[in-house]
Amino acid sequence: MKTFDCDHCGQPLFFENVQCLRCGSALAFLPDRLALAAVEPVPGAEGLWRQRSATGGAASGRSYRLCRNNTDHQACNFAVPAEDPNPLCVSCRQTRILPDLSIPQNRDRWYRIEVAKRRLFYTLAKLGLVAVEPPDGQRDGPVFEFLADQPGQQVLTGHCEGVITLNVAEADDAERVARRIALHEPYRTLLGHLRHESGHYYWDRLILEGGRTADFRAMFGDERVDYGQALDAYYAAGGAVAGWQEHHVSAYATSHPWEDWAETWAHYLHMVDLLETASSYNTRLGLPGKALREVDEVSDPFDAGSADFDRLVEQWLPLTLLLNSLNRSLGQDDAYPFALSARALEKLRFVHDLIQSRPAGDRVAGHCQAQAAAAR
Repeated sequence: MKTFDCDHCGQPLFFENVQCLRCGSALAFLPDRLALAAVEPVPGAEGLWRQRSATGGAASGRSYRLCRNNTDHQACNFAVPAEDPNPLCVSCRQTRILPDLSIPQNRDRWYRIEVAKRRLFYTLAKLGLVAVEPPDGQRDGPVFEFLADQPGQQVLTGHCEGVITLNVAEADDAERVARRIALHEPYRTLLGHLRHESGHYYWDRLILEGGRTADFRAMFGDERVDYGQALDAYYAAGGAVAGWQEHHVSAYATSHPWEDWAETWAHYLHMVDLLETASSYNTRLGLPGKALREVDEVSDPFDAGSADFDRLVEQWLPLTLLLNSLNRSLGQDDAYPFALSARALEKLRFVHDLIQSRPAGDRVAGHCQAQAAAAR
């Protein structure tokens, strides 16, 4: 995620900010511009806002409303164009079912999940995979349902027919860490969950509807293998077999070709997001050691002409080494606990090339994956 600057005073801002700490300007994320902006009320127009400039005038003549989840719950910082009939922003309108908000802890869980979902929306929008202004107040991209376990009824985290379901317990740090340790996972985050499940959604759109199943099977395997039986066998065996690192980005990716794809897809989103972050800080990198090899300033993977996969990979290795070294300096575990084999890189290239060459107007058809929440 790139960093932003306050339009009014130049203060560095983060994606989730709602007020500039230097000049006090109200802030809103404008999805049509994919930018966090200082905003001010439109004179004589109650409830409408416009972008603020350093000179005190309006940098944009367009008017916006704040997302209803901002005005009602202080749970969103996205704006909605004034002419859009939907009271919810393009990210919040993707959420179809919320947990019971009368339960206090569910409000915090919901907020954390929506923060992660807005980050997912941003990356998908930068990749051109979701519309920033769907017509007539519609929604684009996957639909989300955030649910809590009920007595005798466990919520399954997964994807089915364009709907992503997430157990809200994943928003509790202690619960999520306990599950990560129990399943011997090196990495487990809310954003990681959402990126993974979005991979299942885009398998339908880009592979199934895009007529790329033969190419997919050549790279990832035959998805017609029974999904439930494959997962049962994976967990019965205690996880992946030895040597899985030679062919997959994660152990869980070995369970079924659909999971291999979703894990690889999520990893690709990790890659472009982290590279964009590094680029926004003007990061320059070199591999330490006797043969120091300087790498050019990290490129923004979303800039035209900078999306060459080999270039992304060339910058990825030293960037992840730097990231892990910084974490270790603070006594933390590696933020990026992965090592990419040649075969895993081939799969990542497949995702990259598919996104770059995707056909327009594709729509989701459907397959389903649902795992016990304790498992995934």
